[in-house]
Amino acid sequence: MEGPGGDAASAVAPIAKWRNDFSRAFQYYLDRSTPHPVQRWLGTLAVAAVYVLRVYYVQGFYIVSYGLGIYVLNLLIGFLSPKVDPELEGLDGASLPTKGSDEFKPFIRRLPEFKFWYSITKAFCIAFAMTFFSMFDVPVFWPILLCYWIVLFVLTMKRQILHMIKYKYVPISIGKQRYTGKKSSPSGSAMSRD
Repeated sequence: MEGPGGDAASAVAPIAKWRNDFSRAFQYYLDRSTPHPVQRWLGTLAVAAVYVLRVYYVQGFYIVSYGLGIYVLNLLIGFLSPKVDPELEGLDGASLPTKGSDEFKPFIRRLPEFKFWYSITKAFCIAFAMTFFSMFDVPVFWPILLCYWIVLFVLTMKRQILHMIKYKYVPISIGKQRYTGKKSSPSGSAMSRD
């Protein structure tokens, strides 16, 4: 005979099993998407477009969009920043190379690309879900929020770009870096034939 808590425990077991199965399936597909950055970002672009269309259609939820913009700006700064900030490290710690003769150290981001993508996608999905609840539709004059966000973006990016210039790092690399070797000069090769 089961006690008073037996019914509750038997009702929770299928929910916990479903949650565990969903979590494993979600992680499986998330892991499979890792080597496909272009497709992932196109999917995120589609999610962002759906969100923008939803906000435009309902003509509201500007405060949610503003919060989303601030969050994405924060993620972008993490994506563009080195894992170890040379400004805080000082001279005695590991820092980025500043001269051509310094040892090469690859740029390691504070926020890796995959986590950057995942956080942005999740943020757009949560913001989209919030547009279905009227309590998040706070009446505001949206042009002021937009102007404030643009000013915040420009000031933040200016500070980040100045930091990049000061410590001589470029956070974006396109393609695989290849060593081409020394190119022989045309005059040198002509001399060797004679």
